[in-house]
Amino acid sequence: MADIDNKDQAEMDPADMEDVEEVEEEETGEDENSKARQLTVQMMQNPQILAALQERLDGLNGSPSGYMESLPKVVKRRVNALKNLQVKCAHIEAKFYEEVHELERKYAALYQPLFDKRSDIVKAAYEPTDEECEWKADEEEELTDEMKEKAKLEEEKKDEEKEDPKGIPEFWLTVFKNVDLLSDMLQEHDEPILKHLQDIKVKFSDPGQPMSFTLEFHFEPNDFFTNTVLVKTYKMRSEPDENDPFSFDGPEIMCCTGCTIDWTKGKNVTLKTIKKKQKHKGRGTVRTVTKTVPNDSFFNFFTPPEVPENGELDEDSEAVLAADFEIGHFIRERIVPRAVLYFTGEAIEDDDDDYDEEGEEADDEEGEEEADEENDPDYDPKKDAAPPAECKQQ
Repeated sequence: MADIDNKDQAEMDPADMEDVEEVEEEETGEDENSKARQLTVQMMQNPQILAALQERLDGLNGSPSGYMESLPKVVKRRVNALKNLQVKCAHIEAKFYEEVHELERKYAALYQPLFDKRSDIVKAAYEPTDEECEWKADEEEELTDEMKEKAKLEEEKKDEEKEDPKGIPEFWLTVFKNVDLLSDMLQEHDEPILKHLQDIKVKFSDPGQPMSFTLEFHFEPNDFFTNTVLVKTYKMRSEPDENDPFSFDGPEIMCCTGCTIDWTKGKNVTLKTIKKKQKHKGRGTVRTVTKTVPNDSFFNFFTPPEVPENGELDEDSEAVLAADFEIGHFIRERIVPRAVLYFTGEAIEDDDDDYDEEGEEADDEEGEEEADEENDPDYDPKKDAAPPAECKQQ
Protein backbone atom coordinates (compact mmCIF):
# COMPACT_ATOMS: atom_id res chain seq x y z
CA MET A 1 0.00 0.00 0.00
CA ALA A 2 2.80 2.36 0.96
CA ASP A 3 4.72 1.48 -2.22
CA ILE A 4 1.70 2.43 -4.33
CA ASP A 5 1.33 5.76 -2.54
CA ASN A 6 5.01 6.57 -2.98
CA LYS A 7 4.88 5.65 -6.64
CA ASP A 8 1.87 7.90 -7.23
CA GLN A 9 3.56 10.79 -5.48
CA ALA A 10 6.77 10.29 -7.43
CA GLU A 11 4.87 10.58 -10.72
CA MET A 12 3.29 13.93 -9.72
CA ASP A 13 4.72 17.15 -11.05
CA PRO A 14 6.90 18.95 -8.42
CA ALA A 15 4.93 22.16 -8.99
CA ASP A 16 1.72 20.28 -8.23
CA MET A 17 3.28 18.93 -5.04
CA GLU A 18 4.07 22.48 -3.91
CA ASP A 19 0.47 23.55 -4.57
CA VAL A 20 -0.82 20.62 -2.54
CA GLU A 21 1.41 21.46 0.37
CA GLU A 22 0.33 25.13 0.36
CA VAL A 23 -3.38 24.19 0.31
CA GLU A 24 -2.91 21.76 3.16
CA GLU A 25 -1.28 24.49 5.27
CA GLU A 26 -4.00 27.04 4.56
CA GLU A 27 -7.09 24.87 4.84
CA THR A 28 -8.74 24.23 8.19
CA GLY A 29 -12.01 22.79 9.51
CA GLU A 30 -14.58 22.00 6.83
CA ASP A 31 -12.18 22.73 3.95
CA GLU A 32 -9.82 20.04 5.23
CA ASN A 33 -12.68 17.55 5.51
CA SER A 34 -13.84 18.36 1.98
CA LYS A 35 -10.35 17.90 0.58
CA ALA A 36 -9.95 14.64 2.48
CA ARG A 37 -13.19 13.29 1.00
CA GLN A 38 -12.06 14.23 -2.52
CA LEU A 39 -8.71 12.58 -1.96
CA THR A 40 -10.43 9.42 -0.71
CA VAL A 41 -12.63 9.29 -3.81
CA GLN A 42 -9.58 9.69 -6.05
CA MET A 43 -7.77 6.92 -4.22
CA MET A 44 -10.77 4.60 -4.51
CA GLN A 45 -10.78 5.14 -8.28
CA ASN A 46 -7.18 3.94 -8.55
CA PRO A 47 -7.27 0.25 -9.59
CA GLN A 48 -3.86 -0.44 -8.05
CA ILE A 49 -4.96 0.85 -4.66
CA LEU A 50 -8.25 -1.08 -4.86
CA ALA A 51 -6.39 -4.29 -5.72
CA ALA A 52 -4.03 -3.81 -2.78
CA LEU A 53 -6.96 -3.18 -0.42
CA GLN A 54 -8.83 -6.24 -1.70
CA GLU A 55 -5.74 -8.40 -1.20
CA ARG A 56 -5.42 -7.10 2.33
CA LEU A 57 -9.11 -7.77 3.08
CA ASP A 58 -8.96 -11.25 1.55
CA GLY A 59 -6.17 -12.04 3.95
CA LEU A 60 -8.34 -10.98 6.89
CA ASN A 61 -11.48 -12.92 5.88
CA GLY A 62 -12.11 -15.89 8.11
CA SER A 63 -8.88 -15.52 10.06
CA PRO A 64 -9.32 -15.95 13.82
CA SER A 65 -8.08 -13.18 16.06
CA GLY A 66 -6.10 -15.59 18.20
CA TYR A 67 -7.95 -14.38 21.28
CA MET A 68 -9.52 -17.79 21.98
CA GLU A 69 -6.14 -19.49 21.98
CA SER A 70 -4.85 -16.98 24.50
CA LEU A 71 -7.64 -17.61 27.03
CA PRO A 72 -6.92 -19.51 30.24
CA LYS A 73 -8.15 -23.11 30.36
CA VAL A 74 -10.83 -22.30 32.94
CA VAL A 75 -12.32 -19.62 30.63
CA LYS A 76 -12.27 -21.99 27.65
CA ARG A 77 -14.34 -24.44 29.73
CA ARG A 78 -16.98 -21.78 30.22
CA VAL A 79 -16.98 -20.93 26.50
CA ASN A 80 -17.64 -24.62 25.81
CA ALA A 81 -20.63 -24.39 28.14
CA LEU A 82 -21.93 -21.44 26.08
CA LYS A 83 -21.53 -23.46 22.89
CA ASN A 84 -23.57 -26.30 24.41
CA LEU A 85 -26.27 -23.75 25.23
CA GLN A 86 -26.12 -22.58 21.63
CA VAL A 87 -26.75 -26.13 20.39
CA LYS A 88 -29.86 -26.27 22.59
CA CYS A 89 -30.95 -22.95 21.09
CA ALA A 90 -30.59 -24.44 17.61
CA HIS A 91 -32.88 -27.34 18.55
CA ILE A 92 -35.47 -24.94 19.97
CA GLU A 93 -35.25 -22.88 16.76
CA ALA A 94 -35.85 -26.05 14.75
CA LYS A 95 -39.05 -26.69 16.73
CA PHE A 96 -40.07 -23.08 16.13
CA TYR A 97 -39.84 -23.57 12.36
CA GLU A 98 -41.83 -26.79 12.61
CA GLU A 99 -44.64 -24.82 14.25
CA VAL A 100 -44.30 -22.11 11.60
CA HIS A 101 -44.84 -24.82 9.00
CA GLU A 102 -48.00 -25.90 10.83
CA LEU A 103 -49.18 -22.27 10.81
CA GLU A 104 -48.49 -22.04 7.08
CA ARG A 105 -50.56 -25.18 6.55
CA LYS A 106 -53.40 -23.74 8.66
CA TYR A 107 -53.48 -20.40 6.85
CA ALA A 108 -53.11 -22.05 3.45
CA ALA A 109 -56.61 -23.43 4.02
CA LEU A 110 -57.86 -19.85 4.55
CA TYR A 111 -56.15 -18.53 1.43
CA GLN A 112 -57.27 -21.38 -0.82
CA PRO A 113 -60.89 -20.24 -1.41
CA LEU A 114 -59.51 -16.90 -2.66
CA PHE A 115 -56.98 -18.64 -4.88
CA ASP A 116 -59.73 -20.94 -6.20
CA LYS A 117 -61.82 -17.92 -7.13
CA ARG A 118 -58.77 -16.38 -8.82
CA SER A 119 -58.42 -19.56 -10.85
CA ASP A 120 -62.09 -19.52 -11.81
CA ILE A 121 -61.78 -15.94 -13.10
CA VAL A 122 -58.59 -16.73 -15.04
CA LYS A 123 -60.09 -19.74 -16.80
CA ALA A 124 -63.51 -18.08 -17.33
CA ALA A 125 -65.38 -20.40 -15.00
CA TYR A 126 -66.65 -17.35 -13.10
CA GLU A 127 -67.40 -13.82 -14.25
CA PRO A 128 -66.80 -11.28 -11.46
CA THR A 129 -69.50 -8.73 -10.67
CA ASP A 130 -69.16 -5.00 -11.33
CA GLU A 131 -68.60 -4.47 -7.64
CA GLU A 132 -65.77 -7.03 -7.59
CA CYS A 133 -64.18 -5.40 -10.62
CA GLU A 134 -64.24 -1.88 -9.23
CA TRP A 135 -60.69 -0.66 -8.68
CA LYS A 136 -59.43 2.86 -8.18
CA ALA A 137 -56.08 3.15 -9.89
CA ASP A 138 -53.68 5.88 -8.78
CA GLU A 139 -53.77 7.71 -12.13
CA GLU A 140 -57.59 7.90 -11.98
CA GLU A 141 -57.65 9.82 -8.71
CA GLU A 142 -57.16 13.21 -10.38
CA LEU A 143 -59.47 12.55 -13.36
CA THR A 144 -62.71 14.50 -13.61
CA ASP A 145 -66.03 12.69 -13.97
CA GLU A 146 -66.20 13.82 -17.59
CA MET A 147 -62.78 12.35 -18.39
CA LYS A 148 -63.64 9.11 -16.62
CA GLU A 149 -66.82 8.77 -18.66
CA LYS A 150 -64.93 9.45 -21.89
CA ALA A 151 -62.30 6.85 -21.00
CA LYS A 152 -65.00 4.32 -20.17
CA LEU A 153 -66.73 4.87 -23.54
CA GLU A 154 -63.41 4.44 -25.38
CA GLU A 155 -62.72 1.18 -23.55
CA GLU A 156 -66.20 -0.13 -24.35
CA LYS A 157 -65.69 0.79 -28.02
CA LYS A 158 -62.40 -1.10 -28.09
CA ASP A 159 -64.04 -4.11 -26.45
CA GLU A 160 -66.78 -4.12 -29.09
CA GLU A 161 -64.21 -4.06 -31.89
CA LYS A 162 -62.28 -6.97 -30.43
CA GLU A 163 -63.34 -10.57 -30.12
CA ASP A 164 -64.59 -11.26 -26.59
CA PRO A 165 -61.77 -13.13 -24.81
CA LYS A 166 -62.54 -15.71 -22.17
CA GLY A 167 -61.15 -15.23 -18.67
CA ILE A 168 -57.62 -13.80 -18.62
CA PRO A 169 -55.71 -15.28 -21.57
CA GLU A 170 -52.10 -16.40 -20.99
CA PHE A 171 -52.24 -15.36 -17.34
CA TRP A 172 -49.61 -17.75 -15.98
CA LEU A 173 -47.44 -17.60 -19.09
CA THR A 174 -47.28 -13.82 -18.67
CA VAL A 175 -46.34 -14.25 -15.01
CA PHE A 176 -43.50 -16.58 -16.00
CA LYS A 177 -42.26 -14.23 -18.72
CA ASN A 178 -42.28 -11.28 -16.31
CA VAL A 179 -40.05 -13.00 -13.72
CA ASP A 180 -36.39 -13.38 -14.65
CA LEU A 181 -35.91 -16.49 -12.53
CA LEU A 182 -38.67 -18.27 -14.47
CA SER A 183 -38.27 -16.68 -17.90
CA ASP A 184 -34.68 -17.96 -18.00
CA MET A 185 -36.14 -21.50 -17.98
CA LEU A 186 -38.63 -20.85 -20.76
CA GLN A 187 -37.93 -21.86 -24.34
CA GLU A 188 -39.95 -20.76 -27.33
CA HIS A 189 -41.40 -24.26 -27.71
CA ASP A 190 -42.63 -24.16 -24.08
CA GLU A 191 -44.88 -21.14 -24.55
CA PRO A 192 -47.71 -22.80 -26.54
CA ILE A 193 -47.96 -25.40 -23.75
CA LEU A 194 -47.94 -22.92 -20.88
CA LYS A 195 -50.82 -21.06 -22.50
CA HIS A 196 -52.90 -24.00 -21.25
CA LEU A 197 -51.73 -23.61 -17.62
CA GLN A 198 -54.77 -22.63 -15.57
CA ASP A 199 -53.54 -22.64 -11.98
CA ILE A 200 -50.64 -23.37 -9.63
CA LYS A 201 -51.48 -24.63 -6.15
CA VAL A 202 -49.33 -25.24 -3.07
CA LYS A 203 -50.17 -28.20 -0.85
CA PHE A 204 -48.48 -28.67 2.54
CA SER A 205 -47.76 -31.96 4.27
CA ASP A 206 -50.42 -33.32 6.64
CA PRO A 207 -50.07 -32.77 10.42
CA GLY A 208 -47.61 -35.18 12.02
CA GLN A 209 -45.96 -35.99 8.68
CA PRO A 210 -42.41 -34.97 7.70
CA MET A 211 -42.21 -31.39 6.44
CA SER A 212 -42.83 -31.02 2.71
CA PHE A 213 -44.78 -29.01 0.17
CA THR A 214 -46.09 -29.89 -3.28
CA LEU A 215 -46.53 -27.60 -6.27
CA GLU A 216 -49.48 -28.57 -8.47
CA PHE A 217 -49.60 -27.22 -12.04
CA HIS A 218 -53.15 -27.56 -13.39
CA PHE A 219 -53.60 -27.66 -17.17
CA GLU A 220 -56.67 -27.61 -19.35
CA PRO A 221 -56.95 -30.39 -21.96
CA ASN A 222 -54.33 -29.84 -24.66
CA ASP A 223 -52.57 -31.53 -27.58
CA PHE A 224 -49.21 -31.90 -25.81
CA PHE A 225 -49.82 -34.34 -22.93
CA THR A 226 -52.69 -36.15 -21.30
CA ASN A 227 -51.92 -35.11 -17.70
CA THR A 228 -54.31 -32.61 -16.16
CA VAL A 229 -51.96 -31.95 -13.21
CA LEU A 230 -48.15 -31.96 -13.07
CA VAL A 231 -46.70 -32.16 -9.55
CA LYS A 232 -43.37 -31.42 -7.90
CA THR A 233 -42.82 -32.31 -4.22
CA TYR A 234 -40.09 -30.82 -2.02
CA LYS A 235 -39.10 -32.65 1.16
CA MET A 236 -37.73 -30.48 3.94
CA ARG A 237 -35.91 -30.90 7.22
CA SER A 238 -35.91 -28.66 10.25
CA GLU A 239 -33.29 -30.05 12.58
CA PRO A 240 -29.65 -29.16 13.23
CA ASP A 241 -26.94 -31.34 11.71
CA GLU A 242 -25.35 -33.37 14.50
CA ASN A 243 -21.90 -32.85 12.96
CA ASP A 244 -22.39 -29.11 12.41
CA PRO A 245 -25.25 -27.80 14.59
CA PHE A 246 -24.17 -24.16 14.32
CA SER A 247 -24.85 -24.17 10.57
CA PHE A 248 -28.60 -24.47 11.17
CA ASP A 249 -30.43 -21.54 9.61
CA GLY A 250 -34.01 -22.70 9.33
CA PRO A 251 -35.63 -25.49 7.32
CA GLU A 252 -33.73 -26.74 4.30
CA ILE A 253 -34.96 -28.63 1.26
CA MET A 254 -33.40 -32.09 1.27
CA CYS A 255 -34.67 -33.48 -2.03
CA CYS A 256 -37.46 -33.17 -4.56
CA THR A 257 -39.40 -35.51 -6.79
CA GLY A 258 -41.20 -34.75 -10.02
CA CYS A 259 -43.70 -36.70 -12.07
CA THR A 260 -43.99 -38.55 -15.34
CA ILE A 261 -45.40 -36.45 -18.17
CA ASP A 262 -47.52 -38.50 -20.58
CA TRP A 263 -46.51 -36.76 -23.78
CA THR A 264 -48.53 -37.09 -26.96
CA LYS A 265 -46.47 -38.74 -29.69
CA GLY A 266 -44.16 -36.23 -31.33
CA LYS A 267 -44.95 -33.47 -28.78
CA ASN A 268 -42.27 -34.10 -26.13
CA VAL A 269 -40.37 -30.80 -25.98
CA THR A 270 -37.83 -32.15 -23.47
CA LEU A 271 -36.28 -34.29 -26.22
CA LYS A 272 -35.08 -33.46 -29.70
CA THR A 273 -34.01 -35.59 -32.63
CA ILE A 274 -30.70 -34.93 -34.34
CA LYS A 275 -29.09 -36.53 -37.37
CA LYS A 276 -25.39 -37.33 -37.46
CA LYS A 277 -23.30 -38.62 -40.33
CA GLN A 278 -20.92 -41.48 -39.58
CA LYS A 279 -18.12 -42.65 -41.84
CA HIS A 280 -17.07 -46.32 -41.87
CA LYS A 281 -13.36 -46.60 -41.09
CA GLY A 282 -12.71 -49.51 -43.42
CA ARG A 283 -15.10 -49.13 -46.36
CA GLY A 284 -15.34 -45.35 -46.27
CA THR A 285 -19.10 -45.43 -46.67
CA VAL A 286 -21.22 -42.77 -44.94
CA ARG A 287 -24.47 -43.39 -43.12
CA THR A 288 -26.89 -41.07 -41.36
CA VAL A 289 -27.78 -41.91 -37.77
CA THR A 290 -30.78 -40.45 -35.97
CA LYS A 291 -30.39 -39.86 -32.23
CA THR A 292 -32.73 -38.56 -29.55
CA VAL A 293 -31.03 -36.21 -27.06
CA PRO A 294 -32.23 -34.03 -24.15
CA ASN A 295 -33.58 -30.62 -25.07
CA ASP A 296 -33.73 -27.42 -23.01
CA SER A 297 -37.25 -26.91 -21.70
CA PHE A 298 -39.14 -25.60 -18.69
CA PHE A 299 -40.72 -29.05 -18.38
CA ASN A 300 -37.36 -30.54 -17.33
CA PHE A 301 -38.38 -28.96 -14.02
CA PHE A 302 -40.49 -32.09 -13.42
CA THR A 303 -37.54 -34.50 -13.78
CA PRO A 304 -34.93 -33.26 -11.27
CA PRO A 305 -31.73 -35.22 -10.57
CA GLU A 306 -32.22 -38.02 -8.08
CA VAL A 307 -30.36 -37.71 -4.78
CA PRO A 308 -28.57 -41.01 -3.98
CA GLU A 309 -28.94 -42.57 -0.55
CA ASN A 310 -25.43 -41.52 0.45
CA GLY A 311 -26.38 -37.94 -0.46
CA GLU A 312 -23.33 -37.45 -2.68
CA LEU A 313 -23.83 -35.64 -5.98
CA ASP A 314 -21.52 -34.46 -8.72
CA GLU A 315 -21.03 -30.70 -9.12
CA ASP A 316 -23.41 -30.37 -12.07
CA SER A 317 -26.23 -32.17 -10.25
CA GLU A 318 -25.63 -30.09 -7.12
CA ALA A 319 -25.86 -26.89 -9.16
CA VAL A 320 -29.09 -28.06 -10.84
CA LEU A 321 -30.67 -29.02 -7.51
CA ALA A 322 -29.61 -25.76 -5.84
CA ALA A 323 -31.28 -23.78 -8.64
CA ASP A 324 -34.30 -26.09 -8.51
CA PHE A 325 -34.74 -25.55 -4.76
CA GLU A 326 -34.52 -21.79 -5.24
CA ILE A 327 -37.17 -21.86 -7.98
CA GLY A 328 -39.51 -24.12 -6.00
CA HIS A 329 -39.22 -21.92 -2.92
CA PHE A 330 -39.80 -18.76 -4.98
CA ILE A 331 -42.93 -20.17 -6.63
CA ARG A 332 -44.30 -21.19 -3.24
CA GLU A 333 -43.40 -18.00 -1.35
CA ARG A 334 -43.91 -15.30 -3.99
CA ILE A 335 -45.49 -16.38 -7.25
CA VAL A 336 -48.56 -18.25 -5.98
CA PRO A 337 -49.56 -15.75 -3.26
CA ARG A 338 -48.99 -12.65 -5.46
CA ALA A 339 -49.61 -13.93 -8.98
CA VAL A 340 -51.71 -10.99 -10.16
CA LEU A 341 -48.99 -8.51 -9.14
CA TYR A 342 -46.42 -10.40 -11.20
CA PHE A 343 -48.90 -10.50 -14.08
CA THR A 344 -49.29 -6.70 -14.00
CA GLY A 345 -45.62 -6.13 -13.20
CA GLU A 346 -46.31 -4.29 -9.95
CA ALA A 347 -44.46 -6.86 -7.83
CA ILE A 348 -41.44 -6.54 -10.13
CA GLU A 349 -41.54 -2.75 -9.78
CA ASP A 350 -41.58 -3.13 -6.00
CA ASP A 351 -38.48 -5.31 -6.21
CA ASP A 352 -36.79 -2.76 -8.49
CA ASP A 353 -37.61 0.06 -6.08
CA ASP A 354 -35.29 -1.51 -3.52
CA TYR A 355 -32.42 -1.12 -5.96
CA ASP A 356 -33.54 2.36 -6.97
CA GLU A 357 -33.27 3.49 -3.36
CA GLU A 358 -29.67 2.36 -3.26
CA GLY A 359 -29.06 4.21 -6.50
CA GLU A 360 -30.61 7.36 -5.03
CA GLU A 361 -28.30 7.14 -2.06
CA ALA A 362 -25.35 6.90 -4.41
CA ASP A 363 -26.67 9.89 -6.35
CA ASP A 364 -27.01 11.86 -3.13
CA GLU A 365 -23.40 11.12 -2.25
CA GLU A 366 -22.28 12.27 -5.69
CA GLY A 367 -24.34 15.41 -5.27
CA GLU A 368 -22.64 16.14 -1.95
CA GLU A 369 -19.23 15.71 -3.56
CA GLU A 370 -20.18 18.06 -6.40
CA ALA A 371 -21.40 20.64 -3.91
CA ASP A 372 -18.16 20.35 -1.97
CA GLU A 373 -16.19 20.94 -5.15
CA GLU A 374 -18.23 24.02 -6.05
CA ASN A 375 -17.72 25.47 -2.57
CA ASP A 376 -13.99 24.83 -2.76
CA PRO A 377 -12.26 28.14 -3.66
CA ASP A 378 -9.47 26.19 -5.39
CA TYR A 379 -11.89 24.11 -7.49
CA ASP A 380 -11.25 24.45 -11.21
CA PRO A 381 -14.11 23.09 -13.37
CA LYS A 382 -11.79 22.89 -16.39
CA LYS A 383 -9.93 20.06 -14.70
CA ASP A 384 -13.15 17.99 -14.68
CA ALA A 385 -13.85 18.52 -18.38
CA ALA A 386 -14.55 15.39 -20.43
CA PRO A 387 -11.38 13.70 -21.71
CA PRO A 388 -10.65 13.57 -25.46
CA ALA A 389 -12.58 10.99 -27.44
CA GLU A 390 -9.60 8.69 -27.77
CA CYS A 391 -9.32 8.48 -23.97
CA LYS A 392 -12.80 7.01 -23.71
CA GLN A 393 -11.92 3.90 -25.64
CA GLN A 394 -11.26 0.80 -23.58
